[in-house]
Amino acid sequence: MSVVATFEIEYLQYLDADGKLARSDLPEFAKDAKQLVELYKQMSFVRVFDGKAIALQRTGKLGTYASCLGMEAAHVAIGTAMQEDDVFAPMYREYGAQFARGVKPREVLMYWGGDERGNDFSGPVHDFAWSVPIATQCLHAAGAALAFKIRKEPRVAVSVVGDGGTSKGDFYGAINVAGAMTLPLVTVIINNQWAISVPRKAQTGAKTLAQKGIAAGIESIQVDGNDIIAMRAAMDHALKRARHGHGASLIEAVTYRLSDHTTADDARRYRPDAEVKDAWVREPLKRIKAYLAAQKVWSEKDEEAWKEDCGKRVDTEVNAYLETKSQPLTAMFDFVYAELPTDLAQQRAQAIVLDARKE
Repeated sequence: MSVVATFEIEYLQYLDADGKLARSDLPEFAKDAKQLVELYKQMSFVRVFDGKAIALQRTGKLGTYASCLGMEAAHVAIGTAMQEDDVFAPMYREYGAQFARGVKPREVLMYWGGDERGNDFSGPVHDFAWSVPIATQCLHAAGAALAFKIRKEPRVAVSVVGDGGTSKGDFYGAINVAGAMTLPLVTVIINNQWAISVPRKAQTGAKTLAQKGIAAGIESIQVDGNDIIAMRAAMDHALKRARHGHGASLIEAVTYRLSDHTTADDARRYRPDAEVKDAWVREPLKRIKAYLAAQKVWSEKDEEAWKEDCGKRVDTEVNAYLETKSQPLTAMFDFVYAELPTDLAQQRAQAIVLDARKE
């Protein structure tokens, strides 16, 4: 029996869990201490924001919220690698990527606070809104990538999907058309090991999630998603080849969801404590901070000053969110249809009457 084809999945890592170099051939950006410090600072800001958002939810000032704890490296790498005219199609917890693209923290809070004006966020107007339906954003990004190719524009569409989302037909359809049509698409799998309460091992028999891209005929790689250097290097490479007409890429970022799936979840019911404890040893901020300290470009004094600055910035954003005047009750009717159907027009009139009675 002859072999028709063979395949392999490469693994990329520069920093190990202790913040020590796993390989010496650092990419150019990583040789610049200022760039690495800036990446760390962005990751740290996201973590401060994330903790504050959870506190707001616990005190009844925010709706259900999806934490990004433990995934900061992957998200920040995505946002900082993209060009302004690229298109981002997120899920619902990639705050680090969105902040890097100009989205304001107050807008994230508005969205989770139930105010859809938060989805009309700052930053590139061509970026897609948050997507709660699983994996549908992959198709949106593939469509944008097709448009870029037809228009001959040197732009790239980037989508993010979770490990569970890679079992959806939307994901497969997106990467398949990207491979068949050589589209400028980069799909990042945030493999945080849990699709709510379903573990990675129960989702697929595939040894890696990256290998799913092989069937689509696109370049695929598995990356240490807790290593900001590896994640940024993988993104830079994938974006460059897509921008120059070499087609789509699939990046599997191996990380861990240190939090509950959302604030409506209790992960203690299905995750062993030992697993979470082990994941904390490998978390992303710890390792880049250790590396920067070893390079003598970051100190505890720097850390304290930055944390204080982050706290002030987050408080400013929280206050802006809390002080935002609520929309009138009629807003839920006024921005759905160009011409309001008769039955909804009647409901709108009834809502106005009921609302007036409360005053």
